[in-house]
Amino acid sequence: MTTTPAIALHDVSFRYPGADEDTLRNVNLTIDTADFVTVVGGNGSAKTTLCKTFNGLVPHYWSGDFAGVAEVCGIDTYTSNVAELSSRVGYVYQDFMNQLVRPTVRDEISFSPINFGMPDHAERTAEALEMLRITDLADRFVWQLSGGEGHLTALASVLAMRPEIIVVDEPVAELDPARALEIYERLEVLNQQHGITVVTIEHHAEFIAQFAKSVVLMDQGSPVWHLPVQEAVNRSSQLEAHGIPAPQVVQAVQALAYDQSPRTVKDAAQLIGPAVATLQSDAVADQEEQAAQRPVVAAASKVHHSYRTVKSSLQPVLNGLDLQVHRGDRIALVGGNGSGKTTLLKLLSGIMVARQGEIQVNGVNTRSRSAARLSEHAAYLWQHPQQMFLKESIEADIALYPKERKVADWQHLVQHTLQQVRLTQFAHRDGRSLSGGQQRRATLAIGLAMQPTLLLLDEPTASLDITSRDAVISMLDELSDVIASAVVATHDMSLVSEWANRVVVLRNGQVAADLTPRALFDYPELLAEAHLVPPQIAQLGQAVGLSPAPLSVAEFIARFQPDELVGTGWTKSVGVKQ
Repeated sequence: MTTTPAIALHDVSFRYPGADEDTLRNVNLTIDTADFVTVVGGNGSAKTTLCKTFNGLVPHYWSGDFAGVAEVCGIDTYTSNVAELSSRVGYVYQDFMNQLVRPTVRDEISFSPINFGMPDHAERTAEALEMLRITDLADRFVWQLSGGEGHLTALASVLAMRPEIIVVDEPVAELDPARALEIYERLEVLNQQHGITVVTIEHHAEFIAQFAKSVVLMDQGSPVWHLPVQEAVNRSSQLEAHGIPAPQVVQAVQALAYDQSPRTVKDAAQLIGPAVATLQSDAVADQEEQAAQRPVVAAASKVHHSYRTVKSSLQPVLNGLDLQVHRGDRIALVGGNGSGKTTLLKLLSGIMVARQGEIQVNGVNTRSRSAARLSEHAAYLWQHPQQMFLKESIEADIALYPKERKVADWQHLVQHTLQQVRLTQFAHRDGRSLSGGQQRRATLAIGLAMQPTLLLLDEPTASLDITSRDAVISMLDELSDVIASAVVATHDMSLVSEWANRVVVLRNGQVAADLTPRALFDYPELLAEAHLVPPQIAQLGQAVGLSPAPLSVAEFIARFQPDELVGTGWTKSVGVKQ
């Protein structure tokens, strides 16, 4: 018996209006019903455009040049329409906040079931809220939501329709690590228990390895291959060439010369577990200079802030928060969705003023100056890149501040900044037409061109492939001579481990902890309370007995190898070559 595939594309090509070349190029792809597919590739490889053919946005909304045949659940998308396909395909977009159209979370989730005349719309809404553990947000205005909360609301609105196919563009973007894992676990349940076909666009190799059944690698508008997940993971060098480095556990075991590609931390620990006795467990001291010895760049004192709810009551976000930012600080601001990270960044930049308490930046009280005048001291890069594009091109957006402020040789500054973020070839493109990863780099360029004392970044690595993420981290490293301090609100634990020298954990509107990354990853109770999950390599180190946890694959390997053999080869006791 032949089963109709969930999705079938035959020689599909597509060119956006005004573009010089096709974005999709002769795509042939079949996705079976009940598959769990992850689409991977570098930023700009047309992953999102490919997935927009699955719900008819290409070609019905983006009315460019379309060729070939795209079939979804046996329906030709060209002769169908977006409304008809929406009952079969649920789509959570990369710019998910733009798909929230109703005043409150409950209204948003019930919107589609009500419009399709479903008598059980209330039951569906309650079920979706409970699935994602956001029942407490039901009466919240959507404009009050954090990025992660908005993402969960968009996904819940899709789940309420109980579609045959779910497409999620960057499922973990802006979600705290614990919630990100839960999202994938929920998608796995929908796939395995309910037979729903799941398609995700993803850059995080650890989620791909653990949850996907098959992987599509995109490059320059076409699939390079579509393979079962284990075969895909085994092609680690090819994936890395396309901006998807192997999961850290794969890197670690292969560096120890095991010819295997474990898909989870548990698999890797079992593989190298017998060698635990050879591990070096000596504490690795952190070398960061004590913050108290450096000048204060910004300070928050007894800061309280809250938002109005639907019923006009005040919903506290920050509750008597105290924080000092010192020169040279690289602060990772972490905590669960809704813990106040974005609110704190906006208060530090002067975009918002605290209801109570005081904030000073470079000795300037934020109550005394407008955000525009404070921008020479503190630059805030918005969580959603589109909010920073005001001009007709990213070159003009980058030039806006230095040109208006008559910065000396501002033209050279703009060109240098474009080179730094690898966007020179896109200088004359409207920022809103760039891929998600390119938009992130463009917003970083806007901030760099302002040359502030304090750089405030809200989820700067969200939606970036690993190559672009590493480039952002490198650029932040290079800024130490230009920018005194940086505070990054993030859920990216790799960014925390590789870049930060301080981690500030927000919980219940206050600073729950202020410590180093290494100390954080050895504090399981705090991690659980703040909805954080350590990077894979830290988990693997703990699983095989390393304490404190390693922060990188290189450190894991260095500590695994006995000191007397460093530089001479690996030990036989771990089953590798001399």
